[in-house]
Amino acid sequence: MFDNLSDKLQNIVKKIKGQTRINESSLKEMMREVKLALLEADVNFKVVKEFISRIEEKALGSDVMDSLTPGQQIVKIVRDELCEILGGTETKLNVSPNPPTVIMLVGLQGSGKTTLSGKLANYLRKQGKKPLLVACDVYRPAAISQLKTLGASLGIPVYSEENNKDVVEIAKNSFKEANSKLCDTILIDTAGRLQIDQELMGELVRVKKETRPHEIMLVVDSMTGQEAVNVAKEFNETLGIDSLTLTKLDSDTRGGAALSVKHITGKPIKFASVGEKLNELEAFYPDRIASRILGMGDVLSIIDKAEETFDEKEAEDLEKRIRKNEFTLDDYLSQLQKIKKMGSFKQILGMLPGVPKEIKNAEIDEKQFLKIEAIIQSMTKAEKRNPKILNGSRRKRIASGSGNKVEDINRFMNQYEQMRKMMKQMLNGKNPLGGLKLPKNFR
Repeated sequence: MFDNLSDKLQNIVKKIKGQTRINESSLKEMMREVKLALLEADVNFKVVKEFISRIEEKALGSDVMDSLTPGQQIVKIVRDELCEILGGTETKLNVSPNPPTVIMLVGLQGSGKTTLSGKLANYLRKQGKKPLLVACDVYRPAAISQLKTLGASLGIPVYSEENNKDVVEIAKNSFKEANSKLCDTILIDTAGRLQIDQELMGELVRVKKETRPHEIMLVVDSMTGQEAVNVAKEFNETLGIDSLTLTKLDSDTRGGAALSVKHITGKPIKFASVGEKLNELEAFYPDRIASRILGMGDVLSIIDKAEETFDEKEAEDLEKRIRKNEFTLDDYLSQLQKIKKMGSFKQILGMLPGVPKEIKNAEIDEKQFLKIEAIIQSMTKAEKRNPKILNGSRRKRIASGSGNKVEDINRFMNQYEQMRKMMKQMLNGKNPLGGLKLPKNFR
């Protein structure tokens, strides 16, 4: 996400931070570099102009220019203004005090709207909601079956009328279905077009009038750049939207759409789709995104992912087993599978502050995790509980069963033993790498 823009801004930030004295001329030169980086990222020209103007206005204040660390203060101003054009603060979904809450998903064909419907339903279910997916895309071939497949994989009900082409009637009838299934949220997946036309907008306006949605969410393909801004503007002027969700932010997108749509439409970005899996939907936090772009990390998002994935009681039980030297290969496999649920390692590395660019951009072969899973799953229960019994013949059998060589088994077991010792040392307040001691309450 924002890789090219992020690289350029981080290089500029390093230069600014190193400045002990800054005058108006040097500031303008730095802002020129920022301006070029944003324009190359396909950010709207008006947005860039206002962004640079506000930074210069604040940075030229006497409290900044006369301070001991003007470079660092200007970096803070850049981060704050970047956060502002992204929306300022996180904005929650509109929720009706009297269920069901109706969310209408709109957008052009190919924006990822149907998949986003499934992702949002999954997200809301984790928040304790009971969603109903409604198939109102009656024109695109296989759109209804796609939504049904998504619903079945998530265990979320889908309402459709296969032989009915009246979208307004389908949307209206879905309320009865929601009541009968005790669903408190209705997600209406509407039809898209390859481009905006009067017929599309007229149909959406009629659905809006009939269902009175609490949230009209425009789904925007972030890879379309400035076109995404034009689409958002037209949908907002004709239909009236409440929020936006950006899809394909995990792709090689330049970031222009994310940095422009809020400023142009005045509507907040509420979610970002960051992968193909149905759990790869994140609430949009402008401050966290701004920090990521400038290379300052996003530890809070990592914590959110960890809290969602790891059970507190399980963590306490695991800690006790580690202290007693009872950390088994079953525990190892369980923790590995949980970490995988948090997202790709490359994605997590991108959220850590201070990680060198060459490490963030390194190709991580995540197939190695599949190899480890295969090795552990080829063991008997007794072997997983007590790896010390793994003699030569057992290791040969495990290698054959997992499609590996005996050397791979030996290498993995050495790594497992080293990690087990290191975890115990860390919990006992010792730093296995030497140097500074870890705090007593380190977890």
